[in-house]
Amino acid sequence: MSNNHPPRIALVAGEHSGDLLGAGLMQAIRKRHPEAIFIGVGGPLMAEQGMASYFAMDDLAVMGIAEVLQQLPKLLRHRKSLVDYLISQKPDVMIGIDAPDFNLTVETRLKKAGISTIHYVSPSVWAWREGRIKGIKKAVDHVLCLLPFEKEFYDKHDLPATFVGHPLADDIPMQWDKLQAREALGLDLKTLYLAILPGSRQGEIARMAPVFLRVANKLADKYPNLQFIAPMISKERAQQLNELVERYSPRLNISTPVGESRKVMAAADYLLLTSGTVALEAMLIKRPMVVAYRFHWLSYQIIKRLFHAPFFSLPNLLAGKEIVPELAQSDASEEAIERALISLIEQDNTALLEQFTAIHHQLKVSASDKAATVVDSFL
Repeated sequence: MSNNHPPRIALVAGEHSGDLLGAGLMQAIRKRHPEAIFIGVGGPLMAEQGMASYFAMDDLAVMGIAEVLQQLPKLLRHRKSLVDYLISQKPDVMIGIDAPDFNLTVETRLKKAGISTIHYVSPSVWAWREGRIKGIKKAVDHVLCLLPFEKEFYDKHDLPATFVGHPLADDIPMQWDKLQAREALGLDLKTLYLAILPGSRQGEIARMAPVFLRVANKLADKYPNLQFIAPMISKERAQQLNELVERYSPRLNISTPVGESRKVMAAADYLLLTSGTVALEAMLIKRPMVVAYRFHWLSYQIIKRLFHAPFFSLPNLLAGKEIVPELAQSDASEEAIERALISLIEQDNTALLEQFTAIHHQLKVSASDKAATVVDSFL
């Protein structure tokens, strides 16, 4: 790159997890290029690193096919004006962080306009809609993969890709002391705890929490010394859950700490959670878990026809076999979830935790620095 201007780097993140990745990457780029200018869309963490977001990141954080349809006109307007803005700014490179349905189109248009594009977090083409690889090749010059098997997939399809590891594996310590976590949260040191994590979005909690709470009622009858704790992402979600607790499990006295989900997982003996990044966090924190998920009915009809990965939870995908119970849709019945939790409580989980540790080592390779090295090669 010529030395007459500081690098201009565009980044577009669509939700909280992308904001986290973007902030780590910006920090690593700043170490190499203190004068770098960042433009695009990000959340509060990217703002701390110097990003003035073109519009609010939350406008992109829409989950599920049915839900996206309602927001479509606004999303399309945002996408068009963002593309026009970024092309006018002529960044040296554009990095789309996750949010593939939004970002791949943005990347395609920028790449056509002669701007280099990188996609950070592989779309799950290996799991469904493998035909999308053609579109991804049109959209991006390079993919940054968080998981080792993703790079193999891109190598097979001749698209440059780098396995950078997972930033969560860098963030979360190899051993997280349970008693210390309990002391920090003011929890009883001797009680058995099950942490309940029914999701971070309103729709997910409405779908999953009633099921999880009814399971908790049954477990409380079977294990009188078992306590329950449900960490929530925000005050609004905590209030939503408290209302559901009043309705389904008023006798259980479930506390709902806000913004402490990792610490709560570390303090717990067992976890009941929905699928997604939280299952990866749980595995890195190394607590036995049951993963259960029910999709919006319409989303599920579509997913079921297109999905062809052997598992949907990250611990099982990374292990290449079922190491944690995962229950989806009609299989995620109260009876099945209860059975899976009872067998976790009754069995010795040492071998499981050893597998979690081995996967943690595999993913812990300084993701933000590796990603920044790739970005550097485009400047």
